[in-house]
Amino acid sequence: MGPAGIRTARTIEILRTERGLAQRELAARVTAIGRPMSETMLSRIERAQRRCDIDDLVALAQALLVSPLVLLQGPSTM
Repeated sequence: MGPAGIRTARTIEILRTERGLAQRELAARVTAIGRPMSETMLSRIERAQRRCDIDDLVALAQALLVSPLVLLQGPSTM
């Protein structure tokens, strides 16, 4: 995984914790949006052990109430 993937993974984790969400809660939000995601999948994305594809990225951004660009560029862009 390259620097953009690692930065995205870290940003997802930062935003999730800032919002006080457990991994299972964020995974449930993403699933409710229509992109099935388990807590394990989210954990692997956050640890940069699983790539976050574009559909995951868009759904995660929607669930976190940010632009997908924020997830790609990092929390300093908010």
